[in-house]
Amino acid sequence: MLIPGSVTLADWRRVYFGADIVLDEKCRPGIEAGAETIEAIVTKGDPVYGVNTGFGKLASVRIGQADLATLQRNLVLSHAAGVGEPLPAAVVRLVMGLKLASLAQGASGVRWSTVEHLSACLAAGIAPVIPGQGSVGASGDLAPLAHLSAALMGVGEFFVDGMRVEAEDALARIGLSPLVLGPKEGLALLNGTQVSTALALAGLFEAERVFQAALVTGALATDAAKGSDGPFDERIQKLRRHLGQIEVAAALRSLMQGSAIRASHLTNDERVQDPYCLRCQPQVMGAVLDLLRQAGDTLGAEANGVSDNPLVFSDTGEVISGGNFHAEPVAFAADMIAMALCEIGSLAERRIAMLVDPVLSGLPAFLTPKPGLNSGFMIPQVTAAALVSENKQRAYPASVDSIPTSANQEDHVSMATHGARRLLPMAANAANVIGIELLAAAQGCDFHAPMTSSEALERARATLRARVPHLNDDRYMAPDMEQAAELVRSGALAAATGNSMLPLVAAEPGR
Repeated sequence: MLIPGSVTLADWRRVYFGADIVLDEKCRPGIEAGAETIEAIVTKGDPVYGVNTGFGKLASVRIGQADLATLQRNLVLSHAAGVGEPLPAAVVRLVMGLKLASLAQGASGVRWSTVEHLSACLAAGIAPVIPGQGSVGASGDLAPLAHLSAALMGVGEFFVDGMRVEAEDALARIGLSPLVLGPKEGLALLNGTQVSTALALAGLFEAERVFQAALVTGALATDAAKGSDGPFDERIQKLRRHLGQIEVAAALRSLMQGSAIRASHLTNDERVQDPYCLRCQPQVMGAVLDLLRQAGDTLGAEANGVSDNPLVFSDTGEVISGGNFHAEPVAFAADMIAMALCEIGSLAERRIAMLVDPVLSGLPAFLTPKPGLNSGFMIPQVTAAALVSENKQRAYPASVDSIPTSANQEDHVSMATHGARRLLPMAANAANVIGIELLAAAQGCDFHAPMTSSEALERARATLRARVPHLNDDRYMAPDMEQAAELVRSGALAAATGNSMLPLVAAEPGR
């Protein structure tokens, strides 16, 4: 049940991964009150931006009452100027849900019938085809949201069962006529940060799974290298006082608890300290956790907010122009998630590099029993390095950029949308890196047989081995890497450990 203004990050996560959205109809009186306020303004004829005026730099142009419906239709069609590959259907469903949650708070002045139209499309499982490029993240995500709005009007296309279908035909299939916009409704549908927020939330939810899997592979790599769990001691973390660090160390301790491999070198180990990629996991991954949680807090507030303009206050009959459409908070959150994804992969790649190096790991060179004849994990490590480098390039902050638009009326913009749009490819890169680490760490532990790791890590290793066998001689590696990455992306790897101590990135309020 979607209760406008009170939707949790866990709810949005469920929507992203396919859950249905049902709007709580208790919001209907508030929506109708907002629409009545707009109708009263139209009847009175006072100039109100977006109701009976032009838009942007043309806000001083008055529009006659006979042309108000045309004004809204023209607004949508003229703004549907996006380019590039369509947004993934899962992201579009988030966009639709976020827009529904915003409109349903009654501050946008739309009619209940318009909200029902959007809700019906969601319930029927059809998603507008929205080009991914064309928003600068201020005045709302105008171009992409215009494509959403145009589809509701029967212009453009919907995805129906994975196929692109003309919008009017898709609406007819579910028993809907094209939406005819009332006063301000085009502007209400176009204004808002729903596209940038949806992309950032999708990035957060994918980052969450990558993060949790990286804790598992990090612990497994520590055992593969016969590293120490001493740096995960609770006393060390408490002296630093960072919550994420404390929780990550606890998760790592729990994952390694009972490992026979760890017990085998608990005493008389000539090594004094492990490399940073093992020893500093609580500090790095803890900082990542704190950062992702901060981004989650920002996005949770944004998802529950109203980012339309102007806003309708039906209790006083006022319509007030402001700047809630400026997506700077989303831009900052997206930058934080990008940095976090970059560091998750960077630390994991260093562990892979350590494992394939016999001098550092004490394991056979490149984790193959016959180095020279076989290359083993030589090139998977190169692939991981390439992906990490690509993520570093993508992690440059988008929020520090701005470019004037609309004849300098909109002279500072957030760049939140493309800042958030990079997150899914970055998460995919990081998932592939963690998948490669899973393969390498499991291979490394194989060399310690008959000694085993902990029960939790052995369950993770068994999950991998059900799909990918031990590498004795060189074989076609790409399928192995895809299978391992899928365990990361799906959450199956973290789930296999049965470890309830793995921290949730998108924690609930009051955690």
